[in-house]
Amino acid sequence: MSLEPTLNRRTWLVMMLRAGGAAFGMGLIAAPAAHAAKPPVLTVFKDPSCGCCTKWVEHLRANGLAPAVKDRTDMDAFKDSLGIPGPLRSCHTAVAGKYVIEGHVPAADVKRFLSAPPKSVIGLAVPGMPVGSPGMEQRGRTDRYDVMAFTARGTTHVYAKHG
Repeated sequence: MSLEPTLNRRTWLVMMLRAGGAAFGMGLIAAPAAHAAKPPVLTVFKDPSCGCCTKWVEHLRANGLAPAVKDRTDMDAFKDSLGIPGPLRSCHTAVAGKYVIEGHVPAADVKRFLSAPPKSVIGLAVPGMPVGSPGMEQRGRTDRYDVMAFTARGTTHVYAKHG
């Protein structure tokens, strides 16, 4: 009499499913994507007469983001309410959840920031309106500019350099 169990189809399937589950749990088998990654939801607040703001929104859309746009005439008060330091301000402001994007920040920087925001940073800003930044393009000229990260306390550091 043999003490070894016979390997029937059902036993084999159970063994394979257990092995597959273990491989999945160890990350050896990738999980199938249920849905394609959705771009972060951004709401852009801008003055209704600002043309460069519209161009920045077009830049975001061309780079896979899907911003909603809301016109406001009280931008300074709005920026105050979000805690954007005065020296970092520009013409438009975007909000994505608890984060703020101020000014002509390139879409690649927006995506990188929203996918892995640095600890204690509440937003990114491109102060002023530098020539060559998204929405401020001019033929043949691109000024150097920095994308600044800022905290709720107003401390800043360079997040990215451009130009």
